[in-house]
Amino acid sequence: MALRPIAPLPAGARQKLVLQREISRLLSPLAIPIMGIALRCVLGYRIENLRGFRREYRRICLERDGPLIICANHLTMIDSCVIAWALGSPWWYFRHFRTLPWNLPERSIFAATRYRRMAIYALKCLPVERGGNRAEITEVLSRLAHAVSNHEVALIFPEAGRSRTGRVDLNSAASGVGRIYRCVPNCRVVCVYLRGDHQDGYSGMPVRGERFRGSVSVIEPKTNYRGLRASRDIARKIAQRLVEMEQEYFDDRK
Repeated sequence: MALRPIAPLPAGARQKLVLQREISRLLSPLAIPIMGIALRCVLGYRIENLRGFRREYRRICLERDGPLIICANHLTMIDSCVIAWALGSPWWYFRHFRTLPWNLPERSIFAATRYRRMAIYALKCLPVERGGNRAEITEVLSRLAHAVSNHEVALIFPEAGRSRTGRVDLNSAASGVGRIYRCVPNCRVVCVYLRGDHQDGYSGMPVRGERFRGSVSVIEPKTNYRGLRASRDIARKIAQRLVEMEQEYFDDRK
């Protein structure tokens, strides 16, 4: 069964999205530093050239005031947290809260309990069930597309799950990111490739004390197709750029 087209968000759903954003913004002076402390001090993670990563993201955000979708490779369950930490400091996110990415965590893992649901709600998360009800997935994508159209930033993994091969898999590129990109005018895609030195394949968590390396690239993919084929083509072009960035990553490590 094909996914339904992304429709405009009903007024009630828009109000709930605005409410979540404002609650998240009010809690951000507590939630964002806690996330950073947990990653840096508790787990001992480091980002090589952290200042360069954050400087490039600031440049992209300030260069043109428009919608952004961050697309990244996906190897661990906390990739979205590590990517958000790599791209912006707490002070940057306080001043430019819209640039703290919305993301789509797996409901069965990250929203399994009341406390987990409260935590991800405060961190701009819209939980989704992978391979679940098509109408529910479309509704979540509609909320994310509405946020992006209002110049919020979204973080989406084009493969729609952790890579089982340890590499970006073009054949796993899902149409969701293409659907959102096509329905938001003047949208740009920020491709982020980030990988830990000890990350050979997919896992639950990066090893303690991991050092991450990677790069950032901006693209505006085009397609000559229409409908679902267009969304798939856009998603594949984004994944292709991540494949190229992955090759650059391994070339640099030789």
